[in-house]
Amino acid sequence: MPGAAKAMSVTTVVALLVATAYTVALGGSGWLWFSWVVLGLATIGVISTRET
Repeated sequence: MPGAAKAMSVTTVVALLVATAYTVALGGSGWLWFSWVVLGLATIGVISTRET
């Protein structure tokens, strides 16, 4: 996995942890989870294009 794809994967995992902690502490936020899903899809796209 190239450096940029690895960094984006780590960022996505950290963002998931932050979103989960925020939801537990303050309640759910639709925009927060929507943003995380968009980030996750972008990460999957980067990884899939780098793997080929």
